[in-house]
Amino acid sequence: METTAGMSPVAQGATSAPTATDDGRARAGQARVGHWVAGRVRTDAERYGPVHEPASGTVTGQVALASAGDVDAAVAAARDAFPAWRATSVSRRVEILFAFHQLLVEHRDEIAAVVSAEHGKVLSDAAGEVARALECVEFACGIGQLLKGGYTEQASSGVDVHEVKQALGVVACITPFNFPAMVPLWMIPNAIACGNTVVLKPSERDPSASLVVARLLQEAGLPDGVVNVVQGDRVAVERLLEHPDVEAVSFVGSTPVARHVYETGTRHGKRVQALGGAKNHMVVLPDADVDVAADAAVSAAYGSAGERCMAVSVLVAVGAVADPLVEAIRERVARLVVGPGSDPASQMGPLITAEHRDRVAARVGTAAEEGATLVVDGRQAPAGAGDLGEGFFLHPTLVDHVRPEHTVYREEIFGPVLSVVRAESYEEAVGLVNDNPYGNGAAIFTRDGGAARAFEVDARAGMIGVNVPIPVPVGYYSFGGWKSSLFGDLHVYGPESVQFYTRTKVVTTRWPDPSTAGVDLGFPRTR
Repeated sequence: METTAGMSPVAQGATSAPTATDDGRARAGQARVGHWVAGRVRTDAERYGPVHEPASGTVTGQVALASAGDVDAAVAAARDAFPAWRATSVSRRVEILFAFHQLLVEHRDEIAAVVSAEHGKVLSDAAGEVARALECVEFACGIGQLLKGGYTEQASSGVDVHEVKQALGVVACITPFNFPAMVPLWMIPNAIACGNTVVLKPSERDPSASLVVARLLQEAGLPDGVVNVVQGDRVAVERLLEHPDVEAVSFVGSTPVARHVYETGTRHGKRVQALGGAKNHMVVLPDADVDVAADAAVSAAYGSAGERCMAVSVLVAVGAVADPLVEAIRERVARLVVGPGSDPASQMGPLITAEHRDRVAARVGTAAEEGATLVVDGRQAPAGAGDLGEGFFLHPTLVDHVRPEHTVYREEIFGPVLSVVRAESYEEAVGLVNDNPYGNGAAIFTRDGGAARAFEVDARAGMIGVNVPIPVPVGYYSFGGWKSSLFGDLHVYGPESVQFYTRTKVVTTRWPDPSTAGVDLGFPRTR
């Protein structure tokens, strides 16, 4: 069995296969990435999509795009596996999760290589993604404590009341391209720890990491059918949203799609958490250390080529700090090394597709047309930069004097573009954060504890950083935004995920003395 380029044999989810033609049909050629259903890889499909290596622009394989029938087969496998998995003891589930955690540790370098090859991010960033995924598995290993209910003895005369948390059933997890290993593991460990079964629909742009996860779960002892993977596009998503056997949907992606997922899923009676886009602001007050703030801004704006939902895309420079801060950022951007993720010297890799690169580049052009200042124009390679060939590269861009009405400010760019907005006061800066329709994260850089505390209270966003540019919560807190960055009531991973993946049942019990039994049509009493 062949594997896709860059994939460890542990994944073994690719076979010798056809190449997709322009109309989606297949012809003999490259390897293909298939589905994972009931513990087996399925690569037959009516349609295929290309899998690129973004660093070179070449097609390295083909991914099977699921039909509605393929989704039905995966959901059926999950549905059939649910009764036995729900009945599996919590201690056995935890044993499997511990084994899975160890396998992830052993294969973390291989997983990072798969992610880097298909997504394009540098290896160090891919390794960080795996490390964050491990945190979520570690949290799920404590599910025994998290599933404990409550108990009240003698709630009424001879009556006891207790509460239990029960699994939902089949859960659909729909995940984005930017974290092909981490985001699935935000969801799967907690979902299965709670006793649910899962159908994962990863991004078709970088599908192979999902098969690595599925293989390692199987090796850890997870029964077949508990976790299934369907590769695909909108066809697969729409079928999952309407399928009568899917009880809940977890989604991470752009805001327009998140809104559609939430509205469609809830209309079909499902519990839905849909995390959308972001426009994360980093406020820098005049008292901040300029070098510290500049380092943080460059790291948070350009890491993973800006393809992070927690990337800093807007820097709000307050007062006199603006000019020295913009200059410090410009100097650092000039030293960034852009190149293939496999090159240890590279600090930033390519974007996911040529089309996305071109969209981001177009927004840079629009910013200049609308009156902003291009301090660094990433559409042009800097002097001395090496030839990056046909890869989907766009160099870092720094845009100053951006105003709220500018397109580059209003839209989620999702690329290596940092916009600088100048504000005269703390109040104006917080107003920008709060008036923005997104509310994923926000950060403040200052030496003033009072200002920092005020920002924690005032900023309307789900995750706040104080001198921390990317305030992604650790695995035992939950991740999620406010406003148009979240559709639904509960955030992903951490304690709120246990709430999402279970439903509560309250049981009232009485063992009456036959000698006191009798008919009583009155309202039940507790006193």
